[in-house]
Amino acid sequence: MSKKDKFERLTNMREEAKLGGGEERIKQQHEKGKYSARERIEKLLDQGSFVEIDEFVVHRETAFGMDEKQVLGDGVITGCGTIDGRKVFIFSQDFTVFGGSLAEMYGDKIVKVMQMAMDAGAPCIGLNDSGGARIQEGVKSLVSYCNIFRLNTWASGVIPQISAIMGPCAGGAVYSPAVTDFTLMVKGTSHMFITGPEVIKTVTGEEVTFEELGGAMTHNSVSGVAQFASEDEDHCFEQIRKLLSYIPSNNLEDPPRVMSDCSPDDMDESVDDIVPDDPNKPYDMRDVVAKIVDNGEFFEVHEHWAKNMIVGFARVDGRSIGIVGNQPAHLAGTLDINASDKCSRFVRFCDAFNIPVITFMDVPGYLPGTAQEWGGIIRHGAKILYAFAEATVPKITIITRKGYGGAFDVMSSRHIGADLVYAWPTAEIAVMGPDGAINIIFRKEIAAAKNKEKKRAALVKEYRERFANPYIAAGLGYIDKVIFPHETRSLICKGLDVLASKRQSRPPKKHGNIPL
Repeated sequence: MSKKDKFERLTNMREEAKLGGGEERIKQQHEKGKYSARERIEKLLDQGSFVEIDEFVVHRETAFGMDEKQVLGDGVITGCGTIDGRKVFIFSQDFTVFGGSLAEMYGDKIVKVMQMAMDAGAPCIGLNDSGGARIQEGVKSLVSYCNIFRLNTWASGVIPQISAIMGPCAGGAVYSPAVTDFTLMVKGTSHMFITGPEVIKTVTGEEVTFEELGGAMTHNSVSGVAQFASEDEDHCFEQIRKLLSYIPSNNLEDPPRVMSDCSPDDMDESVDDIVPDDPNKPYDMRDVVAKIVDNGEFFEVHEHWAKNMIVGFARVDGRSIGIVGNQPAHLAGTLDINASDKCSRFVRFCDAFNIPVITFMDVPGYLPGTAQEWGGIIRHGAKILYAFAEATVPKITIITRKGYGGAFDVMSSRHIGADLVYAWPTAEIAVMGPDGAINIIFRKEIAAAKNKEKKRAALVKEYRERFANPYIAAGLGYIDKVIFPHETRSLICKGLDVLASKRQSRPPKKHGNIPL
């Protein structure tokens, strides 16, 4: 064979690999509103940056006539490239090849690119579109999943891992995205579930559609499995790029700092008017955040789930920060099971990747009820205090209004580990709210009064004026400074400057035992 023939062979093989399962199946993907696996990579990464590896890998199964059905690449495209000039590693499952089903060589390709990402200290992104395990390969497929899960676990907290669900993701395949840091799902075309609607109907008699069972909004608003819901695949890629802009490439780097056109003293004084005079009237904590961060930009994570807690990313003075806040506009900002899980997972991510955490506290307590108690609110609520106490990144807490009882303790209070704690004049800090406290402390006096309501109202007023303020805590040094709301941005910026060189360690151990 001449050199020309050899070159031509390589060219033909590359063209064949690009087609995956063939033009007809690619057309079917497009008809479903989905891009092909290769198109997804091209649209997500910087133009011309993708370098493919293992493009000629094929399976080695011979049973069921599989030796006559080999496709170059074996159903997954792997390699590396850049996003906004930063190196990333990626795999994109190809539904046009055996329904994107995972098998031995397919799994080996994913494990290889994940290991390369860890070695290079770069994020790993998985674009999932697969029917599950390749049945023809039997247990070899299951072993491949195990290899992926193990590497997901080893990579956790070392490099950022992002999973985008672009189509089906069923059975054992769901566990890899569940271990990664962030999961995005595309509305209308992506589904995740352990067992499908038909199995559920057979076993339990329940009838449910694919969308109801495991669609994007189900996992974004009901289960909390996914952190982002994308309108379409282009929107999904936009969200991934934005997410990466806030986080470092690995656990040994600091998050990217950008040039900001906002000065530390750039503060909208209308923030002074956000907290209502009536302590029981709601307001949107996102309005507070928007007044404080650069350009009012808050990239919310888990927007649709556990809405009594907000978490997400923003910048102050160009620095990337993680935002955690109680949301008075939903369930009065109380802590419940889902809010606890949402908060603790986000704080632990920020701590793993050196992102300072800014907490906005307005919490009246834990959500009461048998459903919460029987569901394990004690165990779930303990996750928040564990996450904040464990974290060694800079932590600044702003108490905007209520900070009552154990909920005050766990929301990054001074003694749970916050470096700086500031309180607005509207802050109320006590063991419990005035109404509850009066009912306990002055129960006999109220019962003996001729006009019980009048007596009770007077005692509540006295208690509120005496105790429901930030000054007792400030007098004890539990709060570093009582500040006007419009001073918040400047003090956060200065605080992060002071804490930039913070070094803190924990007792040597293999790992802690978070109350999961």
